[in-house]
Amino acid sequence: MTYSEILLEKISSSRELVGIIGLGYVGLPLAVSFSSAGSRVLGFDKSEEKTAKINAAKNYISDISEEEFQQAVGSGLLQATTDFSRIRECDAVLICVPTPLDVFKKPDMSFIEAACLDIARNMKPGTFISLESTTYPTTTEDFMLPLIERESGMKHGADFWLAFSPERVDPGNKDYHTRNTPKVLGALTPEGLQIGQAIYSKAIENIHPVSSPRVAEMVKILENTYRLVNISLVNELALLCGKMDINIWEVIEAAQTKPFGFQAFYPGPGIGGHCIPLDPFYLEYIAKKFNFDLTMINTAGHINLLMAHRMTLKITSALNRQQKSVNGSKIVFLGVAYKPGIDDERESPALKIMDEVVKKGADVSYHDPYIPQVKTPEGHLFRSVALESAVAEADCVVVTTHHPGFDPDYLLEKARLIVDLRNLIKRPSEKVYKL
Repeated sequence: MTYSEILLEKISSSRELVGIIGLGYVGLPLAVSFSSAGSRVLGFDKSEEKTAKINAAKNYISDISEEEFQQAVGSGLLQATTDFSRIRECDAVLICVPTPLDVFKKPDMSFIEAACLDIARNMKPGTFISLESTTYPTTTEDFMLPLIERESGMKHGADFWLAFSPERVDPGNKDYHTRNTPKVLGALTPEGLQIGQAIYSKAIENIHPVSSPRVAEMVKILENTYRLVNISLVNELALLCGKMDINIWEVIEAAQTKPFGFQAFYPGPGIGGHCIPLDPFYLEYIAKKFNFDLTMINTAGHINLLMAHRMTLKITSALNRQQKSVNGSKIVFLGVAYKPGIDDERESPALKIMDEVVKKGADVSYHDPYIPQVKTPEGHLFRSVALESAVAEADCVVVTTHHPGFDPDYLLEKARLIVDLRNLIKRPSEKVYKL
């Protein structure tokens, strides 16, 4: 039997071992989904703390069902390790590592490179490899393939197969999770695609195959750039509407009555999360290699980058209405998560605005029921404070994340001044300064 026949037979008889590198908000839910379907999973992470927690059945990802997590670990189907030499035990290896940007806004490929090196130096012949991390198109074939072939001494298509299948995690979404979110999959060969579909079908209900990894890589970029462009558009319109004394929220509500050709996007203090604010820079990086200028996408990205400064000006103007300056004022931010109802502050615009007002001399604090402490991009460490005392003492309350449970009536009654960047407060009031 060929390596592919052996692997497909293992998958069909549920004897495969799936390795997952990176046990964060993408990798761990994926691992649990595979385990819940009866597949054996070995999770790999550099963090001894994470692997120890998993092996002790301590769940640290809020989106994962506690019942499913306990069952996965308790059954022995899910284990975690920091020993990357155990990759040789795996039939498939799925890479779910971070892909941040460096200080020059270029993709930092060090995590992917490290994962590829660990795989190449330890894998056995007949291994399927899939990258799930967000990246620029051509990464799989131009960056990963030569690296793995060189370090392993194996030949793609004969000894291993390589694919790209972008993660589609939406933290806090109660309707769509790993299993019922359709999965895009692109492989370098038809045989690799067949194997990838067989493996992923264990954990995910609907697999959508595409013709190549670079198509799958571009799918991820398109999905998030689409949101970036439209949110940046509505943010720019919101700033103009503020100058023209037009309620942007009323405009959007009215526009939604059109039953075709319009999808509502809502303004806010900026765009957070790992994907949407960063994806344009991945695309910009590869577009330059093709001598192509992404004018619209660049503009949208820069509109988003400027939002923190523009929101600081909003806060300054609101305080000026009460004959106060930012310098010396007590400002409390409500919500530092990048979206409501989650405990994730990555790229949150709230943190960037906090840094700006700190520079202007404000006495800054925050309240977030989901996030007990945060560190801002400028390195300031804050701990969440009690809501009642913070609101009562604040010169200005800034709504940066509209978490469930934030009571607009309470804020209207207790706060002296509110800068509402999320349309939490619908009732007109002289003490409310809107985006």
